[in-house]
Amino acid sequence: MSRLETVDRKNWREFMAAPKAVLMLANSWCPKCAAWSAELEAFLAQDERFRDVRFGRIYLNRWRLRDFERSNPWIEAIDDLPHNVLLVNGEVRKSWPGGGIQRLLDRLEGEGAGPAAAAPEVPSPQI
Repeated sequence: MSRLETVDRKNWREFMAAPKAVLMLANSWCPKCAAWSAELEAFLAQDERFRDVRFGRIYLNRWRLRDFERSNPWIEAIDDLPHNVLLVNGEVRKSWPGGGIQRLLDRLEGEGAGPAAAAPEVPSPQI
């Protein structure tokens, strides 16, 4: 089962409200979107680090997404697809065009979207 969820007019609100989510905006006819989808799916198939992050793809040309577009006016500023959005508790934290696993990782790590790091061990004072 793929961790890259299909997001559509029925589930976009629930998906975007997740504690941590990455949403890819794409068109079904877009070769760059297909390539990024394949690269992301391959990464997610072996990834263990970002299990607490939901990953989804929404095809802008497949469904009537009027409510989605009205609720997310930032979509109008998107020039290129694929386009990615990092959401934390429903708030857009990062938005960037194109693909690339390292670019994705940089953004996830920069926003603290990965698993919580273990607190460093503090030595006990010697008495």
